[in-house]
Amino acid sequence: MSVSASDTHRAIDAVWRIESARLIAGLARMVHDIGLAEELAQDALVAALEQWPESGVPRNPGAWLMATGKRRAIDLLRRKERFQRKLEELGHELETGGEWAEPDFSAGLDDDIGDDLLRLVFTACHPVLSTEARVALTLRLLGGLTTDEIARAFLVPEPTIAQRIVRAKRTLAKAGVRFEAPEGDERDARLSSVLEVVYLVFNEGYSATAGDEWMRPALCEEALRLGRILAELVPKEPEVHGLVSLMEIQASRSAARTGPSGEPVLLLEQDRSRWDRLLIGRGLAALERAEALGGAAGPYALQAALAACHARAGTAEETDWVRIAALYEALARRAPSPVVELNRAVALSMAFGPAEGLELVDTLTSKPSLKAYHLLPSVRGDLLARLGRYEEAREEFERAASLTRNERERALLLDRAGACARGEGATAIP
Repeated sequence: MSVSASDTHRAIDAVWRIESARLIAGLARMVHDIGLAEELAQDALVAALEQWPESGVPRNPGAWLMATGKRRAIDLLRRKERFQRKLEELGHELETGGEWAEPDFSAGLDDDIGDDLLRLVFTACHPVLSTEARVALTLRLLGGLTTDEIARAFLVPEPTIAQRIVRAKRTLAKAGVRFEAPEGDERDARLSSVLEVVYLVFNEGYSATAGDEWMRPALCEEALRLGRILAELVPKEPEVHGLVSLMEIQASRSAARTGPSGEPVLLLEQDRSRWDRLLIGRGLAALERAEALGGAAGPYALQAALAACHARAGTAEETDWVRIAALYEALARRAPSPVVELNRAVALSMAFGPAEGLELVDTLTSKPSLKAYHLLPSVRGDLLARLGRYEEAREEFERAASLTRNERERALLLDRAGACARGEGATAIP
């Protein structure tokens, strides 16, 4: 059966999504420049688009792209005299009998590829870049997303994302950031940046901050993929496994978090039979790995332990809220923030009654960082409703609706406000 050009292009797209990070990482080790490495990788992709419809997809497409990219790199280095010594080393590496012989392709995937990917992760998430730049560059280089896909995922204009990526590469080059995986204290500091970026991507997919959809599953999938890769690259880092556990368990609820029309379904109202038991199992296993490495008290492992409490409860009524409240207290000591305190207030209200939670929430209303945070009035509205103070609750839900930029969430909050106007209770745990 013949293979059409469109079939070949679809195959190339799939190969690129899978292999692009490793390709860019391997080329970056050669040329020591992220921007140039991406250009060389794109050149290899163009060559595939030109040749594969005629010649067919090779047996090892990833190695074909790597070998082609390395040849482009050698051509580039040949034009720069100061790289003559490096050129001789690289030329010897690729010297074989035939230009397209299978050994060439196998040589393209060398034993350093794991280290190369790790270097790429740490470079893309370097603290010298802004958080927005780190996210865009990570999704571009490691996620294999196009500029348009990233822009659509975050609901910003494509030129904005393109500028962020270009500026990020320039900033890395100007700062002289080395293509390496740091060691010691620097590695610990950089690792926190890496984990922050991956979890930020996941959260934007799990609860979209703006737009018409409650969730963006593609972003969750990309973050999970990046987290799993990272867990293989640095298997002895407990917080990496903690983050993977947290994302796996949270992702397990995805199918139950939206109704037939895409409307949000909150945690206590979800059909738990729709939770993905495979993802829960993977998440619990990752949590065990984090704990075995002595990472039970890390921020991500603590959040994963919180998620595990929900995952282990067969029904909402079986949830161990006392343990959840204790875990939030531990998290507040380990990584204090007003948002953690707000979540702790919810746990306290479920464990010991809404009055206990409201007392803590009322101490947070003056926090500047929560002034425009829609979940503060949302939680306060829920607690007031549970206390039968419906008019006050209605005002809080309406205020929360005015602050959110997500249309699905706004509709949900206005529904809650309407329920309070009718003298009905509400339980708003996302």
